Amino acid sequence: MTIRWSRRRFLNKSALVAMTAPGLFDSKLTPCTRHPAINQSEVSGTPVIDVTDLYHPFEDPGDNLDLIQAHCLPEVDLRAIILDITDAFRLPIANDPVLWHDPNGPREPGIIPVAQLNALFSRNIPYAYGPFTAMRSLDDPMTDVPNLQQAGIELILKTLDESKKPVEIVSFGSARTIAAAFNREPTLVREKTRRIHVSAGAATRNYELGKSQEHNRIPGGEWNVALDPLAFIRIMQSNLPIALYPCADVDGAFAYGNHNTYWNLPDLHFVREMDPRLRNYVIFALGRLLLADFLRALDGTLDEGDAQDRLNRVHHVWETAIWLNVSGRKVVYRENAWRIVSGEQVRDGEQVLKNDLRPCVLGVREDGRISYTFTQDKTNFLIFERGDAHEYEQALRQALPEWWKSFRSVANA
Repeated sequence: MTIRWSRRRFLNKSALVAMTAPGLFDSKLTPCTRHPAINQSEVSGTPVIDVTDLYHPFEDPGDNLDLIQAHCLPEVDLRAIILDITDAFRLPIANDPVLWHDPNGPREPGIIPVAQLNALFSRNIPYAYGPFTAMRSLDDPMTDVPNLQQAGIELILKTLDESKKPVEIVSFGSARTIAAAFNREPTLVREKTRRIHVSAGAATRNYELGKSQEHNRIPGGEWNVALDPLAFIRIMQSNLPIALYPCADVDGAFAYGNHNTYWNLPDLHFVREMDPRLRNYVIFALGRLLLADFLRALDGTLDEGDAQDRLNRVHHVWETAIWLNVSGRKVVYRENAWRIVSGEQVRDGEQVLKNDLRPCVLGVREDGRISYTFTQDKTNFLIFERGDAHEYEQALRQALPEWWKSFRSVANA
């Protein structure tokens, strides 16, 4: 018997963890027309470090789309990309009834999509790998991992040290590299971190188990926590400024709650209308292409080929809320359509989609489960809050594809 994993299915995760429309946008809103190859002192955006569990071929294609936003948004000054990699996902173990087999593996850290995006936007954003294996204790500085895997920790610390402004850190995956950096230099991380936006965890009010036994079998009841529970706990207990965006709630990873971030697109057909070179970037990722000329592949027109299935499939999304908040962007209803605009362009009386961060007192147990209580007192914790989740989904189904279609690579600005 062979068990096949997808990113959010969580089957037998305990064993795995143990191993270790045109016209909607004014042209002046197009994010990528700002040429990024400028002096850092002239950049007005918020400095950001993006920690992402990005692989190639993908383990979740959302990571590839997510990274476009990091490069495109003028409010974001992307300083570094940390590839958050877990060793078990690099080389699938075939014909194993307990662990994991993925017919689309093996895979490695996503240096190809990073290189492609640097080329598309004429940038040279530094990147590095974090540790591939889990922390062994809450205070583990991970100084004994191979040098290649030390680089991600060192890049976080270097970026913080060199930044003249406090840095926002976004975390899509485990918190391993961030936790190790904090364990090495807590004073620097405290002084230079504006906020850590953590996409992880289950939105449970009192550590309760969820309705899904598949989720309940894994630490924290959620994928990103289970990748490295000690790292998640360390960050939650660090007293650093944290904005938590739970990926799941008691109803699971695909739930429609008020405090988890999940929503979906019925398909990715809009990709065909994106900037031609960005379209090629997405098709390259969705098709799991393994080409030596991966930069040249961005020019011309790639055959949809193996990407066809992914273009027609439901696309699951957890990351949008973070990029809206980090960039200060708002989703507004204007001229009979939902659209994404910069914060200062919101008009008086305009309907704005709720995508808030609410102050709370947050606790975390040794199994990675959380509790939260809302507060008006001073706190280092914020938790994501939206209104009706289905209305949230319908608004973003309209606004986000048009937003992505407005992005332009440098060659097509």
